[in-house]
Amino acid sequence: MNGGQPPYEWGCVHGRFQPFHRGHLEYALLAKERCRRLLVGVTNPDPAWIMPEAANADRHTIESNPFTYFERALMLRDSLLGEGLEAREFLITPFPIQQPESYRYYVPEGIIHFVRVYSGWEEEKVRRLKAQGFAVEVLGRGAEKTVSGTEVRRLIRAGLDWEHLVPAAASSVIRDAVGSEPRRFGPPKRSTGSAPRGGSLREPRDPTSL
Repeated sequence: MNGGQPPYEWGCVHGRFQPFHRGHLEYALLAKERCRRLLVGVTNPDPAWIMPEAANADRHTIESNPFTYFERALMLRDSLLGEGLEAREFLITPFPIQQPESYRYYVPEGIIHFVRVYSGWEEEKVRRLKAQGFAVEVLGRGAEKTVSGTEVRRLIRAGLDWEHLVPAAASSVIRDAVGSEPRRFGPPKRSTGSAPRGGSLREPRDPTSL
């Protein structure tokens, strides 16, 4: 946190958080430096809300959305508390990014939205938010994405080491989800790389069971 008073009362970040990883945590903490209280919007909270997006071809697929809203809310809550935020400093809510006319039912009027822009999809989100009359501040403009949910999910499916890519507090939620219902995460995708095999999530298992 910076030493001065944050310029905004409420700020909002949002994402699918499938799962919540270290890049997401950095995004949330950067935004929290700019506001006293942070609203964290979870997109695609319900399968009924999911629809294809031309600017992000895979975000609607079953394979891209294995974690439930409840699991992601736990990852977010535990990770932010683990970073020293107090419960009164943040709130987690569903956020219908694909239904712009509904934004006002989920976030307060006058809130500022913080976005990190890596691709055309983030640019489209900025356009939608502004079209609904919300102020938007782009964080870390020009920065490159260092962690992706796609990569974390690939490692989980393949039984490779993934825990270094997520906050420690989120790891237990992910392990429980995978351990209790491994088939939800789909079959492992074959990798052409030569990365060494890491430890399995719990006990060694036939990768085709994932």
